This record gives sequence, structure tokens and C-alpha cells, in this order.
Amino acid sequence: MQDHAPPAPEALIAEGPVLVHYADGIAEIELNRPEAANGFSLELGRRLHEAIMTVHGDRRVRAVILSGRGRIFCAGGDIKEFFSKGEDLPNFLRMATAYLQTCVSGLTNLEVPVVAKIQGYATGGAGMGLTCAADIAICGASTRFMAGATRVGMAPDGGATATLARLVGFRRAMDIVLTNRFVEAEEAERIGLVTRRVPDEDLDAEVRKLARQLADGAPRAQSATKRLMWNGLARGFDASLPDEARETSQLSGTADSLEGLKAVIEKRKPVFEGR
Repeated sequence: MQDHAPPAPEALIAEGPVLVHYADGIAEIELNRPEAANGFSLELGRRLHEAIMTVHGDRRVRAVILSGRGRIFCAGGDIKEFFSKGEDLPNFLRMATAYLQTCVSGLTNLEVPVVAKIQGYATGGAGMGLTCAADIAICGASTRFMAGATRVGMAPDGGATATLARLVGFRRAMDIVLTNRFVEAEEAERIGLVTRRVPDEDLDAEVRKLARQLADGAPRAQSATKRLMWNGLARGFDASLPDEARETSQLSGTADSLEGLKAVIEKRKPVFEGR
């Protein structure tokens, strides 16, 4: 990993319920409704999808940080907005759920690693779904997680019914989504809901340090690895082997692969350029 002076961030999306800033290979997608605990509204869903597509189309980006402004990462759906729809709520939720599903799918399908920075609370379909859709999730020591859907007479969404059990196991997942109990940061780390927990005051620095490490990695190798790992969740062992063999063979002929091998021999840090 190379030493980098802190660059001035460039605002790719500078206002609205979702912000995107870019600096030196790293894009940060930030939920920006702190006054509403970053609750997932229909407008936030539209803008989050726009943000993900903006990052996807920017070839400079080598790693993504997903964060929420303020004290809370994401407290799920915007309950006040939902309640205000009255009898039209089913139609409204079809749209909101479609956007949330598109967003979590977009995160898993980004070619670059996504690191979630989670503080305060990650609850509901949006909070849990976005947590589970990140490639790496780091939370503060005081963070709490809760599914919450059945508590308001709904079912989990945000892809959590597909991802949560694969992360923590079927029995634990059923306990979490049916009881709506809080999962504390220590348990979240232990069962695999998050990658690790760090002291609250160290969260931002630890996430940015990891994002820097990923941004300095071999982009084509990381993209292939991410794709293979996510695809492997839904496929059997035997079905995954041909994909692994094909990607390994193709990557071995890249300039980055040769640079990596040479760096090991020369006992130095590699410099990857995505070639």
C-alpha cells in the first residue's frame, strides 16, 4: 500500500438525500437524511440508485464507502411517510421496495469493493439490507441492529431474506427476523452479520484505512473475486468451479498479475494499474 496525502474530495452529487464524494480512487456514498435517521423514503431510494449508477460509471473509482450522515446509519423505512399513504400504501410500497431491491442488487453488482460504515442503528429492511449487501461491514462498538419488519406487520425486504441466513445461519436469521430483538455489535461481529466492530471513535479512520487498502489493490482481480463470491452464494460447489478456473486463467495474463508476482519476488509492495 502506498502513502497518500489527503486529497480534496470532489462532489459527484453535492446535494439531496444521498451525497457522493470522490477522492483518490475512493467514492463515498452517504445517506443524507440525518433529521429522519436516514430513513428510507421513496426519494432516497431514487437518489441512492442514481448514486450507485454514478459510481458504477466512473472508471476512476476503485473502492466505495457506504455511510449514513449523523448519529444513525439507517433506521429502516420512513414510517411517517409510509403511514401518510393510507389506503395507497400497498402501491407506494411496491415502488419503494423496488428501489430498495435495485439498490442492494446494485451494490452487490458493483465491480469494486463496498465497505459499509455503520454507526448508531441499522434497522428495518433498509438498514439490515444495506448492511448485508456490503462486501465488508464495519460497525462501531455501540451499534445496534434489528430487523423490525414483522413488528409493523410486514415482512423483511432489502434482500435480507436471501442474504441474512447465508451470513449468520438459518436459525439465527429466523430468530432475528421473527423476534425483532436488538443485535448488539459484539454479537453482530461474532455471528458474521458484520465483518468487525471497532471503538466508536475509531470507526471513520478504520473504514477509510481499509478503503485505501482496497483502492490500492488489483482492480480486475478484486472485481472477479467479488463476482465469484456473490455468485457462489446462490450456486452449488460444483457449479462454481468452472467460473473460478476461467477467471484465474484470464487474470494470470494481466499486467497486474505479473506485477504482483514480481513484487513478491522483489519483496516490495505492488503497484496495480488495472491492466
